[in-house]
Amino acid sequence: MATIEITEQNFDEVVTGSSMVLLDFWASWCGPCMTFGPVYEKVSQDHPDVVFGKIDTEAQQALAATFGIQSIPTLMVIRDQVVLFSQAGALPEAALSDIVSQALALDMDEIRAEIAAQSSPNEE
Repeated sequence: MATIEITEQNFDEVVTGSSMVLLDFWASWCGPCMTFGPVYEKVSQDHPDVVFGKIDTEAQQALAATFGIQSIPTLMVIRDQVVLFSQAGALPEAALSDIVSQALALDMDEIRAEIAAQSSPNEE
């Protein structure tokens, strides 16, 4: 699947309608973003079952602010509406492919149980 543009208007629909979404926060003036773009596009071709979205931080400043994006490019992985990974910096192809594979292999029931345990008060 080719990468798609993510905006405030389609963000919720994309994230709730897809089991796994990768987000690339970028800007046209950012050199590392321009270097990372083709790598991101290539890895998206290898994973047609995953949505690869691009968020232009200049055009979508509110989305960037919502996620506290401080530097770009920033990669975020969301699976079943849970943010699993967020990291600034361009990644090489092998590292990006590995992150996608690891995220796909996670047991989301286990992840949700961990989140629930962390958010509930400890009973002693």
